[in-house]
Amino acid sequence: MLSDATRNHEHLADRQPTLTGEQMVDHLVPPRQFATATVESYRPDLDYPSQADAVSAVLAFESAWQPGGLFSRRRNKDVLPGLYLDGGFGVGKTHLLAALWRAAPGRKYFGTFIEYTALVGALGFAGAVKVLKGASVICIDEFELDDPGDTRIMSRLLGELVASGTRIAATSNTPPNALGEGRFAAQDFLREIDALSAQFTTIRIDGLDYRRRDVEGHAVTLGDDELAAAVASYRGHLTVDRFDDVLAHLAKVHPSRYVKLLDGLDAVAITDVHVLTSQTDALRLVAFVDRLYDAQVPVLASGVPFDQVFAADMLAGGYRKKYLRAVSRLIALTSGEGM
Repeated sequence: MLSDATRNHEHLADRQPTLTGEQMVDHLVPPRQFATATVESYRPDLDYPSQADAVSAVLAFESAWQPGGLFSRRRNKDVLPGLYLDGGFGVGKTHLLAALWRAAPGRKYFGTFIEYTALVGALGFAGAVKVLKGASVICIDEFELDDPGDTRIMSRLLGELVASGTRIAATSNTPPNALGEGRFAAQDFLREIDALSAQFTTIRIDGLDYRRRDVEGHAVTLGDDELAAAVASYRGHLTVDRFDDVLAHLAKVHPSRYVKLLDGLDAVAITDVHVLTSQTDALRLVAFVDRLYDAQVPVLASGVPFDQVFAADMLAGGYRKKYLRAVSRLIALTSGEGM
């Protein structure tokens, strides 16, 4: 519960983020922790050779932008304009995607599937095509397959951009009916973008969650008095909220605007964390955790450890992979590792 010491701080639930189409475009860059990512700084796990294969695939894709490179000749029929990195969470897909973005010349964009569909919603389909057309590459992190309507819109959008000469790179996300960490989304992705599938090179990346190489155990949770003391002594800009208040507020804010909730924050404190009973709340929390992790905003929490908020039936269901990714990120965010 909120004590007097924590109640007087700013609250996430009081923030009313707005995001114009122009601001959405400005946000289409890699997350902060991947701002300097390169292929050379990627750490492939030697136990999984597919990670080294993925590095080779990215380097080959990048060669399109090297003067005189084999792939710079668009008329070469062996050259495919799309690259799809398919694999579990924590194997470095986003790192490689960001590295590819950095290597691309000229105007280029990097965003999540949700950010691109929100852009279409804000600008209209023709407006989004106009803004993105002419980019050297469009990078899509965690291509979603959960919403058939959004998937078809993205397939049509990508078709327009590829036809105009833009290259596409994407990473995978598990569709609702794919269970477990060992299931991959490549075939589902290719089926959903059927008109474009022949233009994508698909690379499967196996491996373990790299965050677990350095961080093990549970998300850190504090007692009420410990949390109040931590908040009182914190020197940065943080917000303090009850867990239920955060969930209620996330329901009122479009996920594309979650990033704006975190503007200027150095940390968030969340009290009275409990096991979730609503899958809708759980999926919104996953999207919010992704933005926390992208912005590298640490979490101070009391109540149930954050790695235990997803009920057993949720972890056994179709969104298992999303929840496990969120758990991995919450362990890192509450432990301070990798911040």
